[in-house]
Amino acid sequence: MRRKDREMDRNFALYVADKCEWATLALVDGDKPYCVPVTIVRIGGCVYFHSAKAGRKIDLLRKNPSVCLSCVGDTYRTPDKFTTEYESAVIKGTATEVTDDAEKIEALRALCERHTPTNMAMFDSEVNRSLGVTGVWKISIDEITGKRKKYDKDGVEMKYGRMS
Repeated sequence: MRRKDREMDRNFALYVADKCEWATLALVDGDKPYCVPVTIVRIGGCVYFHSAKAGRKIDLLRKNPSVCLSCVGDTYRTPDKFTTEYESAVIKGTATEVTDDAEKIEALRALCERHTPTNMAMFDSEVNRSLGVTGVWKISIDEITGKRKKYDKDGVEMKYGRMS
């Protein structure tokens, strides 16, 4: 990381990953990059996302499971500066398809509880209807880094690890 003064610890990076609305999944496509937005949830040391069972993303994951996930937390465009406050996490890991139904259901439940908590009364009927056609992938976290640019109430940038 070039800006070590903005680096945050692993717990902060996990916090950002846990709260981001969506993340960008970067994949390897031969000698070209390919990335797609995904909704994620973390369970322990793994990040899960759901997907169709076929398509370019799935083809690429099966060919090369090395992935990078970029998560953006809170941002704020400062009105009096030409800059943006931000918090981010980058996760590098290996993706594997989840084939065990119990693990798929656990991941889908966690995804739904996180992203659509008001619809949980319909979860069981929906998962029964769609489990066979829904893909679930798990990323084992090999490396995670966090970064932040934020100013305190006096306009001073909060450098390395400073929380308040």
